[in-house]
Amino acid sequence: MIITNQRRMAAAILSQKEGRPVGVHRVWIDPDYLDEVISAVQKDDVRRLIEEGLIKARPIKGTSRARARKAAEQKSKGRRKGQGSRKGSANSRTPKKGKWMQLIRSQRRQLKGMREEGTLTPSEYRYYYRKAKGGSYRSIAHMRTNMVTDGIKIGGDE
Repeated sequence: MIITNQRRMAAAILSQKEGRPVGVHRVWIDPDYLDEVISAVQKDDVRRLIEEGLIKARPIKGTSRARARKAAEQKSKGRRKGQGSRKGSANSRTPKKGKWMQLIRSQRRQLKGMREEGTLTPSEYRYYYRKAKGGSYRSIAHMRTNMVTDGIKIGGDE
């Protein structure tokens, strides 16, 4: 009951038919018709068996993406970011420069808005702009608190 030659021939024929390689392990032979397959000696015989559906190519097994999709969904929610999942320093994950840019841009935006509203005079604006550039303020709230202590009236605080 050796059918290695038939498997090999079927793999070659199915590879041509599918247009991509079919290995001998992907060749499926109907176990009820083994006698017919054993008697198939030439390629034409094997072709006939393929047409009859006694020999087929099994589908290619792919890697399931279900687990990867689930993990990606969880990561989008902010999960899986604990100590054990981290590679690299805190600075490599969110660089100091990135943090600085985020902070200074928001502070400058705030200052420009205050200048346009008329809350700050141009000289006050320049003063606080330079202080922000020097890194004096941890946040916009910190900057506004300093302004209030300096005697600048900020709308919405009173």
